[in-house]
Amino acid sequence: MSMELRQLRYFVAVAEHLGFGRAAKHLHLAQQSLSQQIGALERDLGVRLFDRDTRGTRLTDAGRVFLPEARAVLARADAAAAVARRAGRGEIGRLDLAFLTSTANYMLPPVVKALRERFPGLELTTHNVPIDELVAGLRDGRFDAGFTRPPLVPDLATRVLTTEPVCAVLPTGHPLAGRAELRLADLADEDWVLSPRGSWPPWHDKYDRDFAAAGFTPRVVQRADGAANLLGLVAAGVGVTRLARSANSIRRGGVVFVPLAGDRADTVVAWPPDRDGPARRNLLDVAADLAATGDLTRWG
Repeated sequence: MSMELRQLRYFVAVAEHLGFGRAAKHLHLAQQSLSQQIGALERDLGVRLFDRDTRGTRLTDAGRVFLPEARAVLARADAAAAVARRAGRGEIGRLDLAFLTSTANYMLPPVVKALRERFPGLELTTHNVPIDELVAGLRDGRFDAGFTRPPLVPDLATRVLTTEPVCAVLPTGHPLAGRAELRLADLADEDWVLSPRGSWPPWHDKYDRDFAAAGFTPRVVQRADGAANLLGLVAAGVGVTRLARSANSIRRGGVVFVPLAGDRADTVVAWPPDRDGPARRNLLDVAADLAATGDLTRWG
């Protein structure tokens, strides 16, 4: 059977207009061509769908039974086409988003909220992960995009979303805690708590350059993964550390954030450029809009 969707549309048009002439005019089709297509459909089905005589055109019993089925097939085809078009525009589908642990508190809620409002057909899965897992997941395709901090790796594309001060994080009561601003060199004699050197080498290479420019090598007394753990060590008086100001969104007591002069940190959205798609492009547009309105910098 070689029945085509266009033949079903022609059949429904003739049935609804109760005549080949009126249906042909509605379809912007020559009446002879319409008659030929209906004849071909009838031959494929092996039944007559219309009785045609001097009194007009009427559905046969078979045609009356066939009409609702034809309409259902056409409706389903139209729905399938609409779904395909929505998928092509990135309005439906799936996005796996990775958030660096230190950015998830303040960045995940507005991103997910805006995506759900603008593209309710998108299925979103979020992952709160350390930097090495985020980069590996972007590279191997587990994640479609990641919200993180540079420096990253050359094979990932990035777009800067926010730039914020980097702060010295001091225990409450520290002699420098009341200062409005500090220089990194002011902390040369302090004990430091930092993340493990192996947690993400590109970050630590940058830290080394920054400390060298300030004229000292930090005296690291303890290392810990994640901003929350570093804040806990500072609050316990183990040492000082250096974090982007948004880390105060974790809201651990017993610490004070003091901006470091000239020290800034970017937050970026990162993605593998060789695996582009409309849903990811929509995500990037949403993230850019949120950044422009300041909705990604409301960390308290």
